[in-house]
Amino acid sequence: MSPLPFLTHLEPDLFKGRDIYAVFGNPIGHSQSPQIHEQFARRSNQDLTYLRIQPEPDQFFTMLSAFFQMGGKGANITVPFKLEAYTQCQQLTPRAKLAGAVNTIWQESGQLVGDNTDGVGLVRDLRSQGIELKNKRILIVGAGGASRGIIGPIAQELPSSLIITNRTVGKAEELVVAFKELTNSIAVDIRAWSLSQLEQENLLPFDLVMNASAAGLDRQSPFSELAAKSVFRPKCFAYDLLYGKTTPFMQQALERSCRVSDGLGMLVEQAAEAFVLWRKLNIELLDTRIILASLRQV
Repeated sequence: MSPLPFLTHLEPDLFKGRDIYAVFGNPIGHSQSPQIHEQFARRSNQDLTYLRIQPEPDQFFTMLSAFFQMGGKGANITVPFKLEAYTQCQQLTPRAKLAGAVNTIWQESGQLVGDNTDGVGLVRDLRSQGIELKNKRILIVGAGGASRGIIGPIAQELPSSLIITNRTVGKAEELVVAFKELTNSIAVDIRAWSLSQLEQENLLPFDLVMNASAAGLDRQSPFSELAAKSVFRPKCFAYDLLYGKTTPFMQQALERSCRVSDGLGMLVEQAAEAFVLWRKLNIELLDTRIILASLRQV
């Protein structure tokens, strides 16, 4: 099925006799979520329709409320609405509370329930690529909503240390404080670093480096060449949450003989987690790695 156009307004007739799901974002025309969920539906024999919805920045909650009032069954939330979605849900799962952001919503007893499936999606994708996190030294670049969604699930895999770095180090320090109760309870060492600290010549090697910053959107890397030289070692795995292209961050890692990955697998896996929550299915039915392979061929 060809990608669906995005909607900027909703009509009640659209929902009659149909199970409607959607992704909300702005911009949203590029989203591959409809293709992914359509494949999930075919593989699990589910009859549903999945839409793209693009509210104006100040109309998100109005359109989300209308979506569920008209009969919508579930919604995914992407940039820039994840933090607003968190504030508007009447119930939050432990994952959403930990992240402080919501990317998956459904309705129970007239109340909006918010979850965050980003972190579990990332961990599943890493495992599928043979990357284990226990006792590993991990660096996360970026301190925005994307990082908030992944820090908790990453920490729960018990790495030996977790470093958060950001252009504005104060924001990284805020995330360390936000997750300190969790990391203390499971004895994971979490710290905030400035980007300049990565330029040390004798830096201890990282096993996994993840870019959750927005630098790649501007065709830039968050790392200076000096930091890239210190951070990227041949046994390091470099993962960029952006997908669909080799980013400057990934290119720096490739030039230093690292394995790399974009975030398309995370996109598929987080979508699968949302799908099984909505439809109450076994995730094994969805064949996520087959779907990922098909997307990479497009």
